[in-house]
Amino acid sequence: MFDVDALIESCVEARAESDPLGAVKTVLERAVHDGGAVAGALPPERAGIERLHVSDDLTVIKVVWAPGMTLYPHDHRMWAAIGIYTGGEDNTFYRRAPASGLVVSGAKALRPGAVCLLGTDAVHSVHNPTTEFAGAIHVYGGDFFTQPRSEWDPETLEERPYDIARAMQQFEDANARVARSS
Repeated sequence: MFDVDALIESCVEARAESDPLGAVKTVLERAVHDGGAVAGALPPERAGIERLHVSDDLTVIKVVWAPGMTLYPHDHRMWAAIGIYTGGEDNTFYRRAPASGLVVSGAKALRPGAVCLLGTDAVHSVHNPTTEFAGAIHVYGGDFFTQPRSEWDPETLEERPYDIARAMQQFEDANARVARSS
């Protein structure tokens, strides 16, 4: 059985290591190896973000993406590790470009059991290409909810301050879309 408290304790211990991102990656790889067990403890039933642990130097959240959901480009300004336990998370990565704001610089498709690391300067958008709710554990090297950062308009790629309320509304809109199609 998957133990959420043990996961959080392991992430806190990993944060204190000399290479916290590498240590968190190891923790997440062990955790999402058995996606069914994680899903039993952290059911991916509704799109949203659930706080599991938040401190000044570490955030652990459960993120659930609705089927077909896309979240616009954004940054974190802290390292991050993403572990997928159900569904899928396709990440498009961007780099800043003086003339155009952002240009696509890569992509990575994550499926159950995968772990992806993001550096402090990463900019990405996320899409769930599957027909199921995608469950993920995201770990950040800081307070995800208070860190000033940026997001980009999905159509114009114009940079603006990150708005957590706007992001949370994206999840609610995705839940409403799923409910209408059921």
